[in-house]
Amino acid sequence: MIISSADFVVSNQDVKKCPNGQLPEYAFIGRSNVGKSSLINMLTNRKSLAKTSGRPGKTQLINHFLINKSWYLVDLPGYGYARVSKTSKAKFQKFITNYFLQRKQLVCGFVLVDVRHEPQPIDTEFMEWLGANAIPFGIIFTKADKLKPNALERNIAAYQKHLTEGAWEEMPPYFITSSSKGMGRDEVLEYIHSINESLR
Repeated sequence: MIISSADFVVSNQDVKKCPNGQLPEYAFIGRSNVGKSSLINMLTNRKSLAKTSGRPGKTQLINHFLINKSWYLVDLPGYGYARVSKTSKAKFQKFITNYFLQRKQLVCGFVLVDVRHEPQPIDTEFMEWLGANAIPFGIIFTKADKLKPNALERNIAAYQKHLTEGAWEEMPPYFITSSSKGMGRDEVLEYIHSINESLR
């Protein structure tokens, strides 16, 4: 897939105020500081479509970007470790839940995971919640350039073992990426393209 256009549409905290229409949506979410904004900018080939920050937890809204006039990329707040008050965190965690449960246009979520670390409960519990609510999702491993190939394979295998011993018979679709190297861009975009084609 070639990204010919990527336009910011709206930010809000109310799923009812998300764009009308039937265009498919792909939501990106992950633990704070997982590299979500950098990944979105890499995928869309835009330097500052999603705002990157040295301060984790900067995204605190549902952000819709219209891609190629045909589908939405949705940038959601990160979970965990964000430097916000408990009241603010409770508020955006609620609208994250509302978005996943109520948004009929959502066709796939992408859970971003820092591949440098072993499986974290905050990530696996969120994946299990998505599975329990029958919400389709894939895993995007980020920062793959920070590991040597053997360590990369070992950490991904740890996720496969953890997930397949728990809620799943097989590993959900997953992608290995590096925003700084452009790794995994084509694979993620082709996956989105294939789903879009299947919806026609």
